[in-house]
Amino acid sequence: MPQSPLRNTHCHPADAPSAAAAAIDTAAGALAETRAMPDLNDKSVLVTGGTGSFGKRFVRTILQRYRPRRLIIFSRDELKQYEMQQALGNDAHPSLRFFIGDVRDRQRLEMAMRDVDSVVHAAALKHVPVAEYNPSECIHTNVLGAENVVHAALRCGVRRVIALSTDKAASPVNLYGASKLAADKIFVAANNLVGSRDTRFSVVRYGNVVGSRGSVIPFFQKLNREKAASLPLTDPRMTRFWITLQQGVDFVLSCLQTARGGEIFVPKIPSMRMTDLAACLAPDVPVRVVGIRPGEKLHEVLITAEEARTAVELPDRYVIRPAFKFWGREREGDEDEAPEGPSVPEDFVYSSDRNDDWLDGRRLHAMLEEFEAAS
Repeated sequence: MPQSPLRNTHCHPADAPSAAAAAIDTAAGALAETRAMPDLNDKSVLVTGGTGSFGKRFVRTILQRYRPRRLIIFSRDELKQYEMQQALGNDAHPSLRFFIGDVRDRQRLEMAMRDVDSVVHAAALKHVPVAEYNPSECIHTNVLGAENVVHAALRCGVRRVIALSTDKAASPVNLYGASKLAADKIFVAANNLVGSRDTRFSVVRYGNVVGSRGSVIPFFQKLNREKAASLPLTDPRMTRFWITLQQGVDFVLSCLQTARGGEIFVPKIPSMRMTDLAACLAPDVPVRVVGIRPGEKLHEVLITAEEARTAVELPDRYVIRPAFKFWGREREGDEDEAPEGPSVPEDFVYSSDRNDDWLDGRRLHAMLEEFEAAS
């Protein structure tokens, strides 16, 4: 079993390479420039949760690379929409549409999705303790909201829907993970409902995002700036997967192009032991072990042993292929081929402690540099 490198005490920003180097320093990033991307010029694209960390980077990327007919930011927070509109420039991007709405409201979703070509579903309640304390709210947003997105997309004839998932959906131990697992199942099974429509539903599942809201990284950085006496660490054995926002956006875009319907796409991304992460972000601050919180895992999993039975490996990703009959069904005008690649080994589990790719301080700071440069 691959092990994390030893705790790195020389993790300083001066040792970091450029952000451009970080973009190609993982298997997922290495093929970002060579893998086919969708042509979103003169297309209408909607992103739910568009004012969140992913949504904002996704919108900026689309505006930089394409000239969409419409780019719809669907979210329920008017303040965040106003701030995002000001940051992007009121009149600089005539394709932008800021649409107030909640994924719990199917009628509003249908109104927003009229004449939309592609949907990226990023809206969710994501914080584990919040979901545990407010279970009904979590179910209404993450599970029933997913069902509403499916029905609205089918009613409106959307061609491609990509739903964002999480490593916590694999063998979930908390309500957030369980709700996202249910959402994954809803999106995969939705391909059984399309009939003669050219609508495809797929899922993208990845790990912790460097610098995103709620991430442990800004929390550790804050404690380091405030010269805290110690950093709270739940367990010194704990490991996590890491990906940058831009890598996540590029991965989602590549999946929009290749999705045939029903797949769960998993990028090959690095792991890091939390003790190494703490040493890199605050090398002079000791750690204080506080114990694993309720609903927290020692190691995260992106592909379980059961899911591995239908998973194939590609150079930059794994693809969990659906077991439903719709996988082999030919559709008129369908030119894309199912992802081909060797099956993963029989005992395969893609978990953060069994990874072949481990972050060191140099690569972590490069990922942070990329995040800060684009913020």
